[in-house]
Formats: sequence, structure tokens, C-alpha cells
Amino acid sequence: MGIKSLTQSIHRLSPDAIHHENLYKLTGKRVAVDASLIIYQQLLNTPNGKFFTTKEGKITNHITGLFYKIMNYISLNIEMIFIFDGKPPDNKLSCIQERKEKCKRNEELIHKTNNEYEKLKLKKASTRLTKDMINDIKKLLNLLGISYIHQDGEGEAIASELCRIGYVDYVLSEDMDTMAYGCPKLIRNCLDKKIKRKDLISIIDYDQLILDFEMDHDQFLNYCILCGCDYCKPIPRIGNITAYKLIKKYKSIDEIIKNTKYDFPENYIDLFNDAKKNFYMFRDNLKVNELKIYSSIKDIPELSNYLINDIQMNEKRVQNTLKKFHNNYK
Repeated sequence: MGIKSLTQSIHRLSPDAIHHENLYKLTGKRVAVDASLIIYQQLLNTPNGKFFTTKEGKITNHITGLFYKIMNYISLNIEMIFIFDGKPPDNKLSCIQERKEKCKRNEELIHKTNNEYEKLKLKKASTRLTKDMINDIKKLLNLLGISYIHQDGEGEAIASELCRIGYVDYVLSEDMDTMAYGCPKLIRNCLDKKIKRKDLISIIDYDQLILDFEMDHDQFLNYCILCGCDYCKPIPRIGNITAYKLIKKYKSIDEIIKNTKYDFPENYIDLFNDAKKNFYMFRDNLKVNELKIYSSIKDIPELSNYLINDIQMNEKRVQNTLKKFHNNYK
């Protein structure tokens, strides 16, 4: 779920931290991609409510959507490196189990309704990334000549630290956990819903955010966890506004619990501190030369064959898109 209501808080407390830019202004930059989240986002991108499939019934939204998104970046000479989720921290297992159970309930509800719109909605809500889907994208990346990393840990955590130490210039993700990791520059889809142009993105600047929140990183991280995250659920009656006031006044979770009467679980401090350890896991502890970075040489003929024959994408559209690759990508 990321950090609950953090985007809303940034709009309220630090609007200057959000910049809307044309994608071409990132030309020549290197971007780490939070792979699992972007793949899932493309998987659920169904304008007519239906999944794209091959004649054999294989869902292809994740492949087709990501192909076109990638081409928008690399046609502008923006280098991408994908970071996949590996084994999650132990204290995220309960969150993952809850998501699985929610998907299972939605699957059961599909068979209890005759409303087609409701069925499609429930199908999307019960869809999860599979190992086969991840392998589909790895094959696509190999054919495009795009590098990727797949090791233990949260993908957005590794991506954020790569940005913080200067290995990449930006992180591409919709997950606001990246801010809690201290990601300097986060790329998101345009946050201004009044803007309909697809070539515009939003960039969130961490340094400006911290300045406007009037916190150091540790206080900001305390605030994020108190708002609610995958490792630590929100507390009743503590929303993002109250959480901000409490952190500003008491600085630490221990002081908040000691001096207030909110309904904190008995083990909340343990949960809180474990969550904090996760957010600090890779900070100043990630050695790029020790990372296993999978790389390949682009193979345009095989890429074209894969997309047109195996994935059954429109041949003319694929070939027109690949012209960008030939003309612009270095």
C-alpha cells in the first residue's frame, strides 16, 4: 500500500516538491525502475475493462503496456535499469498473506454475480503477478538490451538507494515507500489530473519535501511509518494530519505512546522499530560492484518476432514503434 496518504500530505505541506516535466527533459539520464509495481500497473491497464490475450488465452497486458512505456523512455536516450522484488522481509509476510486472501475472496465473488461489469472489476481485483509474468518481462528486457537486478529485498528499496548514492538519476515508481527510503528524485505519472498530456510526468524532489516538512530524515521516516505502511498498520484516529502534528511535537514514537492515549497495540513499538530497520536496510549498505546486474545485447529481429508472433501484437504498430529504436536509441 506504500505510505498511507503521503501524496496528499506532500500536496498540502510541500507543493513545491512536485514538478511537472516533459519526459524529453530526462534525455541522457539513468532511471531505476521499480519493476514489480510498474508491471502490475500495466497488467491492470485495461481501458475497456478486458485483458488483452493471445488466441491461446495468455494475458499480455503486462508485455504490451510495458513495451510501449519502455520505448517512450529509450527513444529519448533515457537509460533504464529494472529492479525486481526479491525475497521480502519477514515482517511483510502478514501483509502479503492478507493480499492473497483478498484476491481469493474476489475470485469467489466472481462466480456469485451475473453482472459483467462487476465480474471484470472483480477479476482485476483478484489478479496477481505470477512468476511466468515476471519471466515474460525479463525476456522482453533481454531482447531490448535493458539491464535488470533481481536479488533479495524490496525493489523500490534498492532502486531508491541506487538513486541516493548517485548510481541513477531518478526512480520510476508509483510507490511512495521510495520517499521513506530517501529517494532524491521520484518519477510518477502526472499527478495533476487536469493535465491530459501523456508526455508529462511528475517528479517529486525529496530535498524540497524535507525542507518544507521541517524534519530530518529520521523524523520524516517516523512520520511515514506512523501514517501506516506495509510493515506497520495505521492506528485508529491517527491520519496523516494527526501523525504530522504528533511527530512535530514529540519527535519519537516512544514519546508519542508515553504522552497520548491513542489505541496502540501492545507490540506496536516492536512493529514500528522492525519497520524502521527495513527502511534503513540498504542505506549506506549497498555496494554496486557486488550487485548481480543482468545485461544483454539488444536483438531487434527476435524482439519483433516475439511481439508479433508470440504475443500477437499488431505488426504495423510494433514496426512503427521500433523505428524510434533504430533512429534515436544509442
